Amino acid sequence: MIYEEDRGGEGERLLARDPEAWEALHERVYPAMMNYALRRLSNQDSARDAVAEAMARVVATRERLVQAVSPEAWCIGVLRNVVADTHRRAYRERERMLEPAPTTVEVGEQLELNAEHDAVRAAFDRLDEVDRDVLQLRVIAGLSSDEAAEVLGTSPGAVRMAQSRALERLRRLMGEEVGV
Repeated sequence: MIYEEDRGGEGERLLARDPEAWEALHERVYPAMMNYALRRLSNQDSARDAVAEAMARVVATRERLVQAVSPEAWCIGVLRNVVADTHRRAYRERERMLEPAPTTVEVGEQLELNAEHDAVRAAFDRLDEVDRDVLQLRVIAGLSSDEAAEVLGTSPGAVRMAQSRALERLRRLMGEEVGV
């Protein structure tokens, strides 16, 4: 099954290793992949490496790419596996993931942003793995419910329901984090 919205034969062009088709795919999917990788790895260099590794795997498995709902979903799914491999490797090596360097902002603003980010991260980290995965795919990576369903191996309706429940749990946990 070649994905719906084939974008003018893009699937066949990707199979044929057409540089323009691969460049167009890369331009579309790279921002979502970086957002996903940054959230999961918390280190820009590691995120870039994971995205590069995922894209190399996508090219290597291009025959399976055109069977996906969309190439974007396939790319994010491959990235999800790369990130899991990275975490397993880091766990075995006992490496600590580094936080991204703070941006140049006024000290007061930075403290306020840090407190807000810490509250969001703390609440997000308290969600179970399924809730985090759904929110990362739908909200951070920007996948459609169809695309996220393919990555997660479930139905689009189940993804929408899981997202709704995960957002509600996150709201509740955020209330607890800020003491509301």
